[in-house]
Amino acid sequence: MAQQEHAAQTLNRATKGLGSSPASCTLQQLAQLGWNILREDVSLPVALLRQSRIEHNLQWMQQFMQRYGVELAPHGKTTMSPALFHMQLAHGAWGITLATAPQVHAAYLHGIRRLLLANQLVGKANMAIISRLQQQDPDFSFCCIVDSAANVDALGRFFAQNGQTLRILLEYGVEGGRTGVRSPQQEDEVLAAIARWPQSLSLIGVEIYEGVLQQEEDIRAFLRSVVARTREHAARRLFREEKILLSGAGSAWYDVVADEFSGLDLGQPLQVLLRPGCYLTHDVGIYLHAEQRIQSNNPVAREMGRSLQPALQLWAYVQSIPESGRAIIALGKRDAAFDAGLPQVSLHFRPGSSTTPQPAPADWIVSAMMDQHAFMRIPADADLQVGDMLAFEISHPCLTFDKWRQLLLVDDALNVTGAVETLF
Repeated sequence: MAQQEHAAQTLNRATKGLGSSPASCTLQQLAQLGWNILREDVSLPVALLRQSRIEHNLQWMQQFMQRYGVELAPHGKTTMSPALFHMQLAHGAWGITLATAPQVHAAYLHGIRRLLLANQLVGKANMAIISRLQQQDPDFSFCCIVDSAANVDALGRFFAQNGQTLRILLEYGVEGGRTGVRSPQQEDEVLAAIARWPQSLSLIGVEIYEGVLQQEEDIRAFLRSVVARTREHAARRLFREEKILLSGAGSAWYDVVADEFSGLDLGQPLQVLLRPGCYLTHDVGIYLHAEQRIQSNNPVAREMGRSLQPALQLWAYVQSIPESGRAIIALGKRDAAFDAGLPQVSLHFRPGSSTTPQPAPADWIVSAMMDQHAFMRIPADADLQVGDMLAFEISHPCLTFDKWRQLLLVDDALNVTGAVETLF
């Protein structure tokens, strides 16, 4: 086990975005190498985390949750980085949310003990992963969601055979959305199935994901209907633990969920868990638009002042300028998310001729991407040449993190201060 832990913390020279350090260099020793991005000590393209912005975002979200009296269980699938999970826990997170049983197992191996699976636990192999963790560690705290009688019966049967109890949340959804109970009949069927397994299944609360809806009024109506159902279940004493767990909120509408779920009186103690994950690094795309709405509409966010800051950045070289008006950048779909908007160039630096990066002109625009190349439109007279370095901001951090095994931590002067590992 000690060997595995050491290997996991060793800088992997086979991966992109690293310099010429010895293979034995650990992530903890990285800061001692004195690398700086602008001195070209690091191979590009590279994914960077701006450390001061990460710290700002951690503190901002911790304060936001405290102001509403709710708790944070950030969705770990965004980064799948144990080091970042532990940063979030150190800043008040209740636990970590994940999407699959193997993700839960990976997080557990890196010291995370309180986990919420915001997904259905389907299939014997996946159930077995959770069963083994429950069996080997009494401190392992886990719950998952259910929305069908078939899944409830499968879970009840499996955990009964193993002499264990699985904690579950009833999920509600909307027509055309993702998972979750849609109708009163389906709700009755699921609750009846849960009642068939009183020894192996324990209903502890309710879960939703509101992010499939686009309009605030629709989201508020959905949240209020879920609260009404939760209140009725509480009155019927369906929940098996002293505190009812009520969970929702992705990264776009967490303010609305906090507003609707905080301060509720359901007749017994209530624990509200919100699950935004992208707040940690934020972005300049879909979550920037969400943050602008939050800053405009939410009184707590307005009082707090400064909003979340984009902390994930990609640096790459100008690879070629093969024709007038077009530059080819050594950055592609293998390096950056492209599902919710193409990367946006923000900084320009020419090694050897300047000391600090300059803001990139607004008319330098990434227009398309291939596996390893990005096409950037530029004016015919643009001051750009092969070998120049460019910084890119992204939209949707989830699909950038999963392209990197390590991301470098940097200070405001772009000195490398460390690195974090991902487990995708």
